[in-house]
Amino acid sequence: MQNPGKAFKIKANDFVFSFDEQDIAGIDLWQKSATEFNCIYEHRSVNAVLIETDRNAKQFKIAIDGEIFSIDIKDELDQMIETMGLNAGGIKKHTNIKAPMPGLVLEIAVTAGQQVNAGDKILILQAMKMENSIGVPANATIKEILVNKGDVVERGQVLVELE
Repeated sequence: MQNPGKAFKIKANDFVFSFDEQDIAGIDLWQKSATEFNCIYEHRSVNAVLIETDRNAKQFKIAIDGEIFSIDIKDELDQMIETMGLNAGGIKKHTNIKAPMPGLVLEIAVTAGQQVNAGDKILILQAMKMENSIGVPANATIKEILVNKGDVVERGQVLVELE
């Protein structure tokens, strides 16, 4: 028996599809622009436009021939984690953002009470004459900012508390 390759599960709105690399081998995908694609499968052509992307969460919003779909992609590892019950509910939530290195706070880009999304820049820390953008690891609310612009911070010092 031939190895079917990596297994994927895709949820598109309320529909769930399971497939492997062999199943999609016959799909021709042509990128028309940064957000527009043409997909040809079994002599059928479909136009798709990428509307939103969250690559870390493997979530996308696309329009296919004018109809909008919310897409969640789970690879083999995601499926195994979900099966073991270790998905988001069992993962420790980040509550503090700490300085990764000693440095000088050049800019604070958020305020207390502000909603932030995973990857959003919250401050800029200068270390060894280089500016380092510090981001938030997950969607959260800024609870408290514990530093000010111009402060010198130590490695591991808590900069921002999240809720």
